[in-house]
Amino acid sequence: MDAMTVRRRARYLLAALVGGALLPAIVLLGLNWAQARRPAVSGFLAPSQLDLTGFARAESVLALRFPDDHGPHPEYQTEWWYYTGNLDAEDGRHYGYQLTFFRRALVPPDRRPYRASLWGTSQVYMAHFALTDVAGETHYQYERFSRGAAGLAGATSSPYQVWVEDWLAERSNGNEVRLYAGQDRISIDLRLTETKAPVLQGDGGLSQKGPEPGNASYYYSLTRLQSAGTMQVEGETFQVAGLSWMDHEYSTSALAADQVGWDWFSLQMDDGSELMVFQLRKVDGSVDAYSSGVLVEADGTTHHLGRDDFRIVSEATWRSPQSGGVYPALWQVQVPSRALTLQIEPYLADQEWNVSYVYWEGAVRCTGERRGMQIAGHGYVELTGYVGSMQGQL
Repeated sequence: MDAMTVRRRARYLLAALVGGALLPAIVLLGLNWAQARRPAVSGFLAPSQLDLTGFARAESVLALRFPDDHGPHPEYQTEWWYYTGNLDAEDGRHYGYQLTFFRRALVPPDRRPYRASLWGTSQVYMAHFALTDVAGETHYQYERFSRGAAGLAGATSSPYQVWVEDWLAERSNGNEVRLYAGQDRISIDLRLTETKAPVLQGDGGLSQKGPEPGNASYYYSLTRLQSAGTMQVEGETFQVAGLSWMDHEYSTSALAADQVGWDWFSLQMDDGSELMVFQLRKVDGSVDAYSSGVLVEADGTTHHLGRDDFRIVSEATWRSPQSGGVYPALWQVQVPSRALTLQIEPYLADQEWNVSYVYWEGAVRCTGERRGMQIAGHGYVELTGYVGSMQGQL
């Protein structure tokens, strides 16, 4: 166990003893957390109740600089770092994983009072950790909340680190990031190595989600991360290797009034290319014009996709026995201009999250054809707004 992990665990134990009376307040905040993540998260309260004065807004293209912009942007209300991946053990067993960190500012920078207390903070953090054991037909899922104080949770730029208690992502050397998370005899300890430059989503990293000024985020992806390390499943340890994907997004924003949720896909193909597409779903069942995506070639060349450049067709559904939600469960994705057609299916039907909020996110596999050649791959899909509208929560 490294020294940083030891320090964080010690601080966590101290907080449980000294600051325990405040932890329920963090949890209560978390219970109202916006249905986190793409395309944007706005707050604990309904949009009509939020005062966003003082927060920065994503309103124009800014030059993103790396590695600095891997770190936090506290002038924006909401931020997330999203890691997902597909891994194989030496015995051929397949696993999917998700490790995600969310930062939430409680007040804008210009209204943050000085507090000498070790526990004082204007930031709350949430983290999700999941493991999909395909052979075991089990989707393990865990959630944590913590204040951004006393070393319990936080994010830094130099060196790049983001953590909630002992779950962490940290740059360990050069272009390599270490991920660690563990709970209840389930854990990952991985090294992720960048093989492609960051892909700027939308217009130079400005990803517009709706017509209102500032209804956008700054968004980039690391689309092909070579991944290797160890995984523990029910106490049994495996050596694993595969590919991961990382998304980093920050904003002060919300869904448009007529948007209820989104479907998001990240796919890594065996020809060295990657595809990300998301569609924003409207109240009337149509797909919003602000849906978009990107196709990344093996050499890193990018082709940005507008709403009319791709088509997602749902070909089957799955009903959750826990929430009763009915989700798409088999898809065809077409990008006609790139002669690409993919069939996508989940590794497990039940990869629904039932924590502070309900959504589906899980590992998928794909097969298809590109320019007359057969291709295959893996990826992740996220589905929100199928168990009640996202309105009033975003």
